[in-house]
Amino acid sequence: MLTLSLLYLVLILTVLASGSLIFLVRSDDQRILKLLLAFSGAFLIGISFLKLVPEVFSSPAKYIGLFVMLGFLIQLVLELITEGAEHGHSHQHTEGESVSPFLLLTGLCIHSFLEGMPIVGAFTTGIQHTLVIGIVIHNIPISLTLMSLFLHYGLSKRRALFFLVVFSLMTPLGSILSNFIQMFSTVSLEIYFDYIMAVVIGIFLHVSTSIIFEAEDNHKYNLQKFASVCLGIAVAFGLSLI
Repeated sequence: MLTLSLLYLVLILTVLASGSLIFLVRSDDQRILKLLLAFSGAFLIGISFLKLVPEVFSSPAKYIGLFVMLGFLIQLVLELITEGAEHGHSHQHTEGESVSPFLLLTGLCIHSFLEGMPIVGAFTTGIQHTLVIGIVIHNIPISLTLMSLFLHYGLSKRRALFFLVVFSLMTPLGSILSNFIQMFSTVSLEIYFDYIMAVVIGIFLHVSTSIIFEAEDNHKYNLQKFASVCLGIAVAFGLSLI
């Protein structure tokens, strides 16, 4: 079983490695990124329905569905800041428009921090590792998009990489906070963590459905996207059997 420190290392290195790939790929070639997004979106919705949703709804906590909706709404609010970077949107702004990379980073950091909060010692089971795998796969296209936007907005490579490091730390920091609360609490927090997981499920559902149901004009790409979606769901199903 992976320790929390090793999980943190995997989460951080995945973001840094995938974000750095922006220096090796053509910035005008979005096909691979879109296919990767389709796979990650399908994988997220797959693990949500096949693993995470059954787990939290089997708990004695009340109003779990309400917290799933809360996560969905939180993600809607965050997208007012990030403009959809969580699901790979890299909007190109005209010269007269001012965009704050700091606001973009802030929105994505909140998103990533919330995703890390259910990763606690009490969850050292299959569901924790399923959640971490989902976050890892989800973070690959996010990191690529984030670096692409930073460079597009005129940040230097050094500053863009610094912001990427900050982003990479957010999921582990969310987990560390939850573990800190658990360590010093004198009561059982199992239901509390069920609610946090429900919020993350709502975030996953918003992001994944935004990716999957995004309209495309290219018929050939639609077929490739469909294949990527089927592959993502198949991998999620295989993981749910473990």
